[in-house]
Amino acid sequence: MVQPLLPAPKPRRFRYPGRKRVDDRKALTGILFVLKSGIPWELLPQEMDCGSGMTCWRRLQEWQAAGVWPRLPETLLSRLQGAHGLDWSRACVDSGSVRAVGDGEKNRPQSHGPGQARE
Repeated sequence: MVQPLLPAPKPRRFRYPGRKRVDDRKALTGILFVLKSGIPWELLPQEMDCGSGMTCWRRLQEWQAAGVWPRLPETLLSRLQGAHGLDWSRACVDSGSVRAVGDGEKNRPQSHGPGQARE
């Protein structure tokens, strides 16, 4: 699902090709582990076989520059909608994530902070 969104890697040089690129799936595993656990990138366990923390960090930056992350939720929602995997009857809209057009209604009383006089 994420694979089509990822940019194609640069081709390896013929002369002095360097190390082989870490697989995208392994790099994503390392990225998600660091972001979920909150550990520093340099402490990513080598036993996970995700490459180094710096490799995962660079891949995160590369994918961010390519615009992968904003397109990911859109792709997921369209695939779920196409597979009838979404039940919109149980959807909830939170006012913290939806803008109030026209700044909302102004007819409720304003709260007074500690330094403001009350009427």
